[in-house]
Amino acid sequence: MLELNHVSARYNMLTSFVNAVDDVNFKVENDEIFGIAGESGCGKSTLLKVMYDLLNYPLEISGGFVRLYKGNSETDYVESGKLKDCWWKEISYVPQGAMHVMNPVANIENQFFDTVSRGYHVKMTKKQIREKVAAYLEDLELSPDVLKAYPHQLSGGMRQRVLIALATFLNPGVILADEPTTALDVVVQKDILTMLMSVQKRMMNSMVIVSHDMGVHYQVTKRMGIMYAGQMIEIGPTDEIFGNPKHPYTKMLIGALPKVGDNSQKEGIPGTPPSLKNPPDGCRFADRCKYAANECRNIRPRTVQVGEKHFAACLLLEQASGGSE
Repeated sequence: MLELNHVSARYNMLTSFVNAVDDVNFKVENDEIFGIAGESGCGKSTLLKVMYDLLNYPLEISGGFVRLYKGNSETDYVESGKLKDCWWKEISYVPQGAMHVMNPVANIENQFFDTVSRGYHVKMTKKQIREKVAAYLEDLELSPDVLKAYPHQLSGGMRQRVLIALATFLNPGVILADEPTTALDVVVQKDILTMLMSVQKRMMNSMVIVSHDMGVHYQVTKRMGIMYAGQMIEIGPTDEIFGNPKHPYTKMLIGALPKVGDNSQKEGIPGTPPSLKNPPDGCRFADRCKYAANECRNIRPRTVQVGEKHFAACLLLEQASGGSE
């Protein structure tokens, strides 16, 4: 459904570049919820913008491409630079910060009208749109009365629900959600995740969820990728990532999570990620990795298969597998 082919992206700072995404390569399958995890500043949100073709200066693609397939066809697709023609109808985006991305001077009804006018190629009267939107909101357990409200009149959780409704109203094949539960209390988070899973199950589309919260991925995603310093260092089934992590960073990330009944003291990951203005030549995690050898700091690891549909980029894993990708 969505393919990333050796995608790199950077921020053009005029006198230098910040290489926020470096050679990311994976596919999102049909009828799948795919998660992207990693600490703050690793490139997750930037990658999602690139996937959506939301390339506003200073962000730019510096290599590779994103390809959106329509339906089940392998020949009917759209690539980076032309994805905007598919916004809302084929691919949609739930950005961070519901209060900051909605038009503060337009009520929710008019924001739905704008979405429909962009996504539909057939004309509908406002009455037809209003009836269709009201019915859809009720399906999502939202009151049609919300259409008359302005964003500032809604709670954070309600604004997030409305954003999801806007993004899914035209039944797109791919939905990209950037930190959909950030800054919400745990009860509202559960409602938002339930809503996302319900929408995906009903539409049988593909969904990509970016979150630094590993609990979100454990509850919602089928497969997930771990990002570190702009690179995708491990990809696999979510159960495998949690039960049998392979990359040292993933192991430490999973090991730091609290578990029911486990009273042992948890350790954080020491050190800080490298600067993306001038990243190291070798493994970007080497300075924080307790398994790092001298060659790890000089040789960039390749991605190798470490299990069924499970891949990781680590020099030690590469040596153990004989170097096969």
